[in-house]
Amino acid sequence: MKKVKRILAIISLVFISTMIVSGCNAGTNDSYTIGIGQFGPHGSLDNCREGFLAGLAEEGIIEGENLTVDYQDANFDGGTSNLIAQSFVSKKVDLICAIATPMAQAAFNAAEGKNIPVIFTAVTDPVMAQINEGNITGTSDMLPVDAQLKLIRATMPEASKIGILYTTSEVNSESAIAVYEELAAGYGFEIVKTGISVAADIPLAIDGLLSKVDCISNLTDNTVVGSLPIILEAAKVKNIPVFGSEIEQVKIGCVAAEGLEYYDLGKQTGKMAAKVLKGEAAASEIPFEIIEESFLYINSNVMAEMGISLPGELSSRAIDVAEN
Repeated sequence: MKKVKRILAIISLVFISTMIVSGCNAGTNDSYTIGIGQFGPHGSLDNCREGFLAGLAEEGIIEGENLTVDYQDANFDGGTSNLIAQSFVSKKVDLICAIATPMAQAAFNAAEGKNIPVIFTAVTDPVMAQINEGNITGTSDMLPVDAQLKLIRATMPEASKIGILYTTSEVNSESAIAVYEELAAGYGFEIVKTGISVAADIPLAIDGLLSKVDCISNLTDNTVVGSLPIILEAAKVKNIPVFGSEIEQVKIGCVAAEGLEYYDLGKQTGKMAAKVLKGEAAASEIPFEIIEESFLYINSNVMAEMGISLPGELSSRAIDVAEN
């Protein structure tokens, strides 16, 4: 009987010890390993990633001190996005940060049921992308389309047709185009859109689109943004302005943009991730957030080349990012 009691006591001790250790691991780790998957290399997504790490750092989670980051880039390829997400899951990272819609969808699918939270950023429409429920949250970069149309009308009073090039597999672009089509008539515009499947389609597609429109409004479509220099060069030859959707696009040659600050978007996302890593809240308990304030960025050099001027009511808030 004494032997049985001793065995039971040992089992109880092991059970209690296990519970104590488990309790300590739930939100009180002092070091973390996360996977950051980025759909492709371009300025706004890079800014998101840098802002994300800055947001974590402000909450005391600092790369090289108590944070190990496994960063991987899919180079605008959906299949590679899936492989990256699956690799993060197999490594059992503490959290996945997914940058841009295709990467967020891949991460959500790979991590589903694996108890690994996913935090996304630079996703235009989380509801349309079907990543708004489950062990996932993050930030949306819904474009300020109304302000963009107002900008184009103010700078091109005679224009009637706006061209948009987009990737047919990117739901973020479909969502943005739907808003453009809903609001365009109110400013006297018609939206002319051309879809592509892969980046290799862009040279032929942009030539055809430029022959039909007065200007181009470039979205945050990741595949298209990755080839933006090709679009800008083709548009320059035909003297057709290209309006961007964020600061980095204006820096490399778009005339102007009403856009979001992607570093701040990433920073906001990093703070959300910190809450999840510290165990203050589950990803499923945090609604996705939207950054709404937009800024007017202009490239005065390109505006001069295109013969475009900025009306006085807009010039007071314009941020000129042209390089001298």
